[in-house]
Amino acid sequence: MTEPRRRGAGRVVALLLAAHPAPSAAVTALVGVLAAASGRGGAGTVLSAAAVLAGQLSVGWSNDLIDADRDVAATRHDKPLATGAVSARTVTIAAGCALAVCVPLSLANGWQAGSAHLIGVAAAWGYNLGVKRTVWSWLPYAVAFGLLPAFVTLSLPGGPWPPWWASAGAALMGVGAHAANVLPDIDDDLAADIRGLPQRAGHRGARTLAAAALGAGSTVLVLGPAGPVGLLARAGLAATWVLTLAVALWPAGRSRAPFLICLGLTASGVALLLLRGARLA
Repeated sequence: MTEPRRRGAGRVVALLLAAHPAPSAAVTALVGVLAAASGRGGAGTVLSAAAVLAGQLSVGWSNDLIDADRDVAATRHDKPLATGAVSARTVTIAAGCALAVCVPLSLANGWQAGSAHLIGVAAAWGYNLGVKRTVWSWLPYAVAFGLLPAFVTLSLPGGPWPPWWASAGAALMGVGAHAANVLPDIDDDLAADIRGLPQRAGHRGARTLAAAALGAGSTVLVLGPAGPVGLLARAGLAATWVLTLAVALWPAGRSRAPFLICLGLTASGVALLLLRGARLA
Protein backbone atom coordinates (compact mmCIF):
# COMPACT_ATOMS: atom_id res chain seq x y z
CA MET A 1 0.00 0.00 0.00
CA THR A 2 2.88 2.37 0.67
CA GLU A 3 4.16 2.55 -2.90
CA PRO A 4 0.79 3.30 -4.55
CA ARG A 5 0.15 5.98 -1.94
CA ARG A 6 3.51 7.55 -2.73
CA ARG A 7 2.74 7.52 -6.45
CA GLY A 8 -0.68 9.04 -5.74
CA ALA A 9 0.85 11.76 -3.58
CA GLY A 10 3.39 12.46 -6.32
CA ARG A 11 0.63 12.90 -8.90
CA VAL A 12 -1.19 15.31 -6.60
CA VAL A 13 1.99 17.36 -6.14
CA ALA A 14 2.61 17.34 -9.90
CA LEU A 15 -0.97 18.47 -10.54
CA LEU A 16 -0.60 21.35 -8.09
CA LEU A 17 2.70 22.37 -9.69
CA ALA A 18 0.97 22.46 -13.07
CA ALA A 19 -1.40 25.10 -11.67
CA HIS A 20 1.47 27.57 -11.05
CA PRO A 21 0.87 27.60 -7.27
CA ALA A 22 2.96 30.64 -6.34
CA PRO A 23 1.08 33.23 -8.47
CA SER A 24 -2.25 31.58 -7.65
CA ALA A 25 -1.55 31.74 -3.93
CA ALA A 26 -0.31 35.33 -4.14
CA VAL A 27 -3.39 36.63 -5.96
CA THR A 28 -5.70 34.66 -3.66
CA ALA A 29 -3.97 36.01 -0.56
CA LEU A 30 -4.13 39.59 -1.88
CA VAL A 31 -7.87 39.41 -2.50
CA GLY A 32 -8.41 37.74 0.88
CA VAL A 33 -6.56 40.52 2.72
CA LEU A 34 -8.40 43.26 0.80
CA ALA A 35 -11.75 41.59 1.45
CA ALA A 36 -11.07 41.23 5.16
CA ALA A 37 -9.84 44.81 5.47
CA SER A 38 -12.85 46.11 3.53
CA GLY A 39 -15.29 44.53 5.98
CA ARG A 40 -16.41 41.28 4.32
CA GLY A 41 -16.15 39.39 7.59
CA GLY A 42 -14.78 35.89 8.05
CA ALA A 43 -17.27 34.00 5.87
CA GLY A 44 -17.24 36.63 3.12
CA THR A 45 -13.45 36.72 3.05
CA VAL A 46 -13.24 32.94 2.72
CA LEU A 47 -15.86 32.98 -0.03
CA SER A 48 -13.98 35.68 -1.98
CA ALA A 49 -10.67 33.86 -1.62
CA ALA A 50 -12.19 30.52 -2.62
CA ALA A 51 -13.65 32.00 -5.81
CA VAL A 52 -10.33 33.57 -6.75
CA LEU A 53 -8.40 30.39 -5.98
CA ALA A 54 -10.72 28.31 -8.16
CA GLY A 55 -10.34 30.77 -11.02
CA GLN A 56 -6.57 30.88 -10.65
CA LEU A 57 -6.32 27.09 -10.63
CA SER A 58 -8.42 26.81 -13.79
CA VAL A 59 -6.24 29.38 -15.55
CA GLY A 60 -2.99 27.75 -14.45
CA TRP A 61 -4.05 24.27 -15.50
CA SER A 62 -5.43 25.47 -18.85
CA ASN A 63 -2.17 27.28 -19.54
CA ASP A 64 -0.11 24.13 -19.08
CA LEU A 65 -2.54 22.12 -21.19
CA ILE A 66 -2.43 24.57 -24.08
CA ASP A 67 1.37 24.86 -23.92
CA ALA A 68 2.03 21.14 -23.40
CA ASP A 69 3.45 20.42 -26.87
CA ARG A 70 5.63 23.50 -26.75
CA ASP A 71 6.94 22.58 -23.30
CA VAL A 72 7.77 19.04 -24.46
CA ALA A 73 9.67 20.41 -27.47
CA ALA A 74 11.58 22.78 -25.19
CA THR A 75 12.32 19.93 -22.71
CA ARG A 76 10.87 21.94 -19.84
CA HIS A 77 11.76 19.90 -16.74
CA ASP A 78 9.75 22.28 -14.54
CA LYS A 79 6.48 21.40 -16.29
CA PRO A 80 4.76 18.25 -14.96
CA LEU A 81 2.87 17.68 -18.21
CA ALA A 82 6.08 17.87 -20.23
CA THR A 83 7.84 15.37 -17.99
CA GLY A 84 4.90 12.96 -17.86
CA ALA A 85 4.49 13.35 -14.10
CA VAL A 86 0.79 14.00 -14.66
CA SER A 87 -1.44 13.15 -17.62
CA ALA A 88 -3.22 15.59 -19.91
CA ARG A 89 -6.53 13.90 -19.05
CA THR A 90 -6.00 14.56 -15.34
CA VAL A 91 -5.15 18.22 -15.91
CA THR A 92 -8.11 18.63 -18.27
CA ILE A 93 -10.51 17.27 -15.66
CA ALA A 94 -8.93 19.42 -12.95
CA ALA A 95 -9.18 22.60 -15.07
CA GLY A 96 -12.81 21.87 -15.96
CA CYS A 97 -13.76 21.18 -12.35
CA ALA A 98 -12.00 24.32 -11.11
CA LEU A 99 -13.79 26.44 -13.70
CA ALA A 100 -17.14 24.83 -12.90
CA VAL A 101 -16.65 25.52 -9.20
CA CYS A 102 -15.45 29.07 -9.87
CA VAL A 103 -18.78 30.15 -11.38
CA PRO A 104 -21.08 29.50 -8.39
CA LEU A 105 -18.42 30.60 -5.91
CA SER A 106 -18.03 33.91 -7.75
CA LEU A 107 -21.78 34.54 -8.06
CA ALA A 108 -22.25 33.67 -4.37
CA ASN A 109 -20.48 36.98 -3.68
CA GLY A 110 -23.32 38.79 -5.48
CA TRP A 111 -24.08 38.88 -9.19
CA GLN A 112 -22.22 42.15 -9.79
CA ALA A 113 -19.08 41.08 -7.95
CA GLY A 114 -19.29 37.59 -9.41
CA SER A 115 -19.67 38.95 -12.93
CA ALA A 116 -16.62 41.18 -12.46
CA HIS A 117 -14.56 38.22 -11.31
CA LEU A 118 -15.77 35.93 -14.09
CA ILE A 119 -14.92 38.57 -16.71
CA GLY A 120 -11.39 38.61 -15.28
CA VAL A 121 -11.19 34.81 -15.41
CA ALA A 122 -12.48 34.85 -19.00
CA ALA A 123 -9.80 37.39 -19.90
CA ALA A 124 -7.12 35.13 -18.44
CA TRP A 125 -8.45 32.14 -20.39
CA GLY A 126 -8.49 34.30 -23.52
CA TYR A 127 -4.83 35.06 -22.94
CA ASN A 128 -4.03 31.36 -22.74
CA LEU A 129 -6.11 30.54 -25.82
CA GLY A 130 -4.26 32.88 -28.14
CA VAL A 131 -4.22 36.53 -27.12
CA LYS A 132 -0.72 36.00 -25.70
CA ARG A 133 0.51 35.57 -29.28
CA THR A 134 -0.67 39.06 -30.29
CA VAL A 135 0.28 42.65 -29.64
CA TRP A 136 -2.75 42.77 -27.29
CA SER A 137 -1.18 40.29 -24.87
CA TRP A 138 -1.13 42.93 -22.13
CA LEU A 139 -4.90 43.55 -22.24
CA PRO A 140 -6.11 40.38 -20.43
CA TYR A 141 -3.71 41.13 -17.57
CA ALA A 142 -4.94 44.73 -17.34
CA VAL A 143 -8.57 43.57 -17.32
CA ALA A 144 -8.12 40.70 -14.87
CA PHE A 145 -5.99 42.64 -12.37
CA GLY A 146 -7.99 45.85 -12.78
CA LEU A 147 -11.23 44.06 -11.86
CA LEU A 148 -9.91 42.52 -8.64
CA PRO A 149 -10.68 45.63 -6.52
CA ALA A 150 -14.18 45.71 -8.07
CA PHE A 151 -14.71 42.07 -7.09
CA VAL A 152 -13.99 43.05 -3.49
CA THR A 153 -16.06 46.25 -3.29
CA LEU A 154 -19.07 45.12 -5.33
CA SER A 155 -19.60 42.31 -2.83
CA LEU A 156 -20.03 44.81 0.01
CA PRO A 157 -23.44 46.15 1.12
CA GLY A 158 -24.67 48.63 -1.49
CA GLY A 159 -22.26 47.27 -4.11
CA PRO A 160 -19.98 50.33 -4.40
CA TRP A 161 -17.43 50.53 -7.20
CA PRO A 162 -13.81 50.83 -6.08
CA PRO A 163 -12.03 54.18 -6.30
CA TRP A 164 -10.45 54.88 -9.69
CA TRP A 165 -6.91 54.70 -8.38
CA ALA A 166 -7.37 51.16 -7.07
CA SER A 167 -8.55 49.82 -10.43
CA ALA A 168 -6.03 51.84 -12.45
CA GLY A 169 -3.13 50.94 -10.18
CA ALA A 170 -4.05 47.25 -10.19
CA ALA A 171 -4.38 47.24 -13.99
CA LEU A 172 -0.94 48.82 -14.40
CA MET A 173 0.52 46.29 -11.97
CA GLY A 174 -1.03 43.54 -14.10
CA VAL A 175 0.60 44.86 -17.27
CA GLY A 176 3.93 45.08 -15.47
CA ALA A 177 3.57 41.57 -14.11
CA HIS A 178 2.86 40.30 -17.64
CA ALA A 179 5.99 41.88 -19.07
CA ALA A 180 8.12 40.73 -16.13
CA ASN A 181 6.77 37.19 -16.36
CA VAL A 182 8.00 36.69 -19.93
CA LEU A 183 11.47 38.17 -19.39
CA PRO A 184 13.23 34.81 -18.80
CA ASP A 185 11.53 33.13 -21.79
CA ILE A 186 11.57 35.73 -24.57
CA ASP A 187 13.88 33.77 -26.88
CA ASP A 188 11.95 30.51 -26.38
CA ASP A 189 8.67 32.35 -26.94
CA LEU A 190 9.85 33.89 -30.20
CA ALA A 191 11.06 30.49 -31.39
CA ALA A 192 7.55 29.16 -30.68
CA ASP A 193 5.99 32.11 -32.57
CA ILE A 194 4.57 33.67 -29.41
CA ARG A 195 4.79 37.34 -30.24
CA GLY A 196 3.07 39.21 -27.46
CA LEU A 197 3.86 42.84 -26.80
CA PRO A 198 6.90 42.18 -24.55
CA GLN A 199 8.36 39.66 -27.00
CA ARG A 200 7.98 42.12 -29.87
CA ALA A 201 9.69 44.78 -27.76
CA GLY A 202 12.77 42.59 -27.21
CA HIS A 203 14.79 42.10 -24.04
CA ARG A 204 15.45 45.77 -23.27
CA GLY A 205 12.01 46.91 -24.37
CA ALA A 206 10.30 44.25 -22.25
CA ARG A 207 12.38 45.21 -19.22
CA THR A 208 11.50 48.86 -19.71
CA LEU A 209 7.80 48.06 -20.16
CA ALA A 210 7.74 45.91 -17.03
CA ALA A 211 9.54 48.48 -14.90
CA ALA A 212 7.58 51.48 -16.23
CA ALA A 213 4.17 49.81 -15.74
CA LEU A 214 5.05 48.60 -12.24
CA GLY A 215 6.44 52.01 -11.31
CA ALA A 216 3.40 53.82 -12.72
CA GLY A 217 1.07 51.44 -10.88
CA SER A 218 2.82 52.10 -7.59
CA THR A 219 2.67 55.86 -8.22
CA VAL A 220 -1.08 55.74 -8.81
CA LEU A 221 -1.61 53.64 -5.69
CA VAL A 222 0.36 56.08 -3.55
CA LEU A 223 -0.77 59.43 -4.96
CA GLY A 224 -4.31 58.51 -6.02
CA PRO A 225 -6.04 58.27 -2.62
CA ALA A 226 -7.14 61.51 -1.01
CA GLY A 227 -5.27 62.69 2.05
CA PRO A 228 -1.64 63.03 3.03
CA VAL A 229 0.93 60.48 1.95
CA GLY A 230 2.69 58.90 4.89
CA LEU A 231 6.44 58.63 5.26
CA LEU A 232 6.41 54.86 4.69
CA ALA A 233 4.44 55.19 1.45
CA ARG A 234 6.73 57.95 0.19
CA ALA A 235 9.81 55.92 1.00
CA GLY A 236 8.33 52.90 -0.76
CA LEU A 237 7.52 54.95 -3.84
CA ALA A 238 11.02 56.44 -3.95
CA ALA A 239 12.58 52.98 -3.71
CA THR A 240 10.24 51.77 -6.45
CA TRP A 241 11.41 54.40 -8.91
CA VAL A 242 15.06 53.81 -8.10
CA LEU A 243 14.55 50.14 -8.96
CA THR A 244 12.53 51.11 -12.04
CA LEU A 245 15.41 53.17 -13.39
CA ALA A 246 17.86 50.39 -12.57
CA VAL A 247 15.86 47.91 -14.66
CA ALA A 248 15.40 50.33 -17.57
CA LEU A 249 19.11 51.21 -17.67
CA TRP A 250 20.44 47.69 -17.03
CA PRO A 251 23.19 46.75 -19.52
CA ALA A 252 22.23 44.40 -22.34
CA GLY A 253 22.80 40.73 -21.61
CA ARG A 254 21.17 37.63 -20.20
CA SER A 255 21.36 38.56 -16.52
CA ARG A 256 18.39 37.48 -14.39
CA ALA A 257 18.80 40.55 -12.21
CA PRO A 258 16.20 42.69 -14.06
CA PHE A 259 13.66 39.88 -13.74
CA LEU A 260 14.35 39.53 -10.02
CA ILE A 261 14.13 43.29 -9.54
CA CYS A 262 10.76 43.28 -11.33
CA LEU A 263 9.56 40.62 -8.91
CA GLY A 264 10.59 42.97 -6.12
CA LEU A 265 8.72 45.83 -7.80
CA THR A 266 5.61 43.66 -8.01
CA ALA A 267 5.85 42.82 -4.31
CA SER A 268 6.37 46.50 -3.52
CA GLY A 269 3.29 47.47 -5.53
CA VAL A 270 1.17 44.90 -3.71
CA ALA A 271 2.45 46.22 -0.38
CA LEU A 272 1.57 49.79 -1.40
CA LEU A 273 -1.92 48.67 -2.43
CA LEU A 274 -2.42 47.10 0.97
CA LEU A 275 -0.92 50.14 2.71
CA ARG A 276 -2.92 52.80 0.87
CA GLY A 277 -6.02 50.85 -0.02
CA ALA A 278 -6.48 48.40 2.81
CA ARG A 279 -10.11 49.50 2.98
CA LEU A 280 -11.32 50.09 -0.56
CA ALA A 281 -14.82 51.26 0.29
